[in-house]
Amino acid sequence: MLGWAAFDGHRIRVTPGVFVPRTRTTIVVEQAAQLLHRYDRVVDLCCGAGAISVALLGRVGALDLVASDIDPDAVDIAAENIGDRGIVVAGDLFAPLPTRFRGVVDVIAVNAPYVPTEAIATMPAEARDHEHRVALDGGGDGLDLHRRIAAGAGEWLRPGGAVVIEVSSAQAAESVAVFASAGFAARVEHDDEVDGTCVVAVAAAAAAAAAAAGAAAAALGVSAPSA
Repeated sequence: MLGWAAFDGHRIRVTPGVFVPRTRTTIVVEQAAQLLHRYDRVVDLCCGAGAISVALLGRVGALDLVASDIDPDAVDIAAENIGDRGIVVAGDLFAPLPTRFRGVVDVIAVNAPYVPTEAIATMPAEARDHEHRVALDGGGDGLDLHRRIAAGAGEWLRPGGAVVIEVSSAQAAESVAVFASAGFAARVEHDDEVDGTCVVAVAAAAAAAAAAAGAAAAALGVSAPSA
């Protein structure tokens, strides 16, 4: 295996075990970039080698960017790929994000594992045998991480901020339902050219504002006003 992968016009360095970026994930970059301006706050969740971060920086310009992954090997190589253009943190989903990002993130861009556990055995050997299982396994129906992200994202997004998350076309309708049940306005986007599918889930402004107000009140040690 080569020590790098081509992604959205960039050379992304990869190391053994770390998820290799796929061309189909450029749909996440495309949709996220449409929502962003220079210096916006972005989280690259489940960042792997940091390919989405690198591509967004290339398309949008300077961003206030944090990339996060639970796999320490991925965190190491993402830090190398992103360099001083963002920070990379290790931990489970939102847990390691800086508190200054709470309630103010413009876009959470995600390529979380979405392969159903039982389907991993049918994947090509180069993925099944050479990428860490934590980068592949999405649970029973593949959407365990989507449910956790839908449940937690509202605390971090600004009013009207969005989650852009990759999914298979077969899972897209269920993922939309997951985000809709969490209060997001969700839709499916597909790109035939790269055979990529993602869900774009926009936080309801009122819900996001309430979450931000609650977080600010908690920081001050007072009770937030009820709706």
